[in-house]
Amino acid sequence: MTPALRYLTGAGGTRLAVREVGSGPPMVLVHGWAASSAAWANQLELAAHHRLVALDLRGHGESDTPAAGYDEPATWAGDIAAVLEHTGPAVLVGWSYGGLVITDYLRERGPKNVTGLVLVGALTEIGDHPGGEVGPAWDGIMRPALSEDPAVAVPALVTLVTRMTVAPASGPEVQRRLADMLRVPPAVRRALFRRSIGSAEVLAAVSVPALVVHGERDLVISPRVAEYAAGKIPGASLRWLPDVGHMPFAEEVEEFNAILRAFAGSTTSH
Repeated sequence: MTPALRYLTGAGGTRLAVREVGSGPPMVLVHGWAASSAAWANQLELAAHHRLVALDLRGHGESDTPAAGYDEPATWAGDIAAVLEHTGPAVLVGWSYGGLVITDYLRERGPKNVTGLVLVGALTEIGDHPGGEVGPAWDGIMRPALSEDPAVAVPALVTLVTRMTVAPASGPEVQRRLADMLRVPPAVRRALFRRSIGSAEVLAAVSVPALVVHGERDLVISPRVAEYAAGKIPGASLRWLPDVGHMPFAEEVEEFNAILRAFAGSTTSH
């Protein structure tokens, strides 16, 4: 099945691209920093039982790139609300920075239209907060990765891509991921880090089923972030994946899809 590309109107009139496929109870898939909805290509088999809607965040992929709003929880909440208005009640799945975007939605809108929450190698805070702790993959490359000089930024981004998985990805796949990163303007890549916010009270107020999935060898987002989120969210389950880095959905496709399918099925009884 080939996903259909659609456009929705997010906060401030921003045009948001979503890729949609399948039928059944919906899942909304939210990618991470400087990625795109293409990150979820290995989850298409779930479309046999679920309606998958993968969002390109503002400033990423095929979505519009407004000048501002990247540091505003209300803006991210408005974007997610637009997707949930399109899908109806859905399981929200957030990877990496996508977890922070989903947390912003919960901060601003509560659990409206959310039937379940899955955090995958995900931030729930940013700045000097326990839910925002990054890992050693960023050592020596954080500032270069945000540079406007391609001679500085490109090598740093290549290094980041290669550090995201335990087993090396193929050359073409590394280049596809790099291409996604380079589509995000340097100003947007910087703006996404330009805030500091905690979420302890937001996480403690989560009232829907929640699952935290994290690779034990994630070098991009510290595993302590997963422990923090699972410890704050009432009743959350924590699933560790050994010998997996920052991309469980690409590194252990069958296991990850089975986990996601089982969790989504369990939410139908709530």
